[in-house]
Amino acid sequence: MPAVAGPPGAVTPAEGDPGFARILLATEGRSIPDAAIERVAELADRQGPQRASVRVLSIARVHGVAFGLPNPGLLPTKQELSEQNEIVASAIKRLKRKGLPASGRVLGTRKATARICEEATRHECQAIVMSADRDRNRLVADMMWSQEPQRVRRRARVPVFLVVQEP
Repeated sequence: MPAVAGPPGAVTPAEGDPGFARILLATEGRSIPDAAIERVAELADRQGPQRASVRVLSIARVHGVAFGLPNPGLLPTKQELSEQNEIVASAIKRLKRKGLPASGRVLGTRKATARICEEATRHECQAIVMSADRDRNRLVADMMWSQEPQRVRRRARVPVFLVVQEP
């Protein structure tokens, strides 16, 4: 059973309360589980004057630079980009089945946290939903790509809801 974690003091919209009109569903490259789609559906404002919309963002990891210069060998391959496009397309399809309009894109970057926060700001999102691993020790976690959702939660200026997948 997936656990859901939000920012400290965050309030989840209760039945009848307004939710969020614009939500960013983001991933640092992992597939988006059904639990994250369900969480977005729970958080979406269905009674507001404007219809809730969802922006889906997937990060295709750029593995670094060589001597301070971009290197084609470190960029995501066509296969990796194709996999990320499939993740986005699948999430959009599942969101539309839930009655939520959605759009999305894949972005290649080394700075996933910054790009996810920028995308939320650019599209005026009021909340971010991400699938995540359980929290790790902060010293170790800063070196792990899988802890990117926790870094987004610390840096974002909007509420971040993490859907934690337990093994």
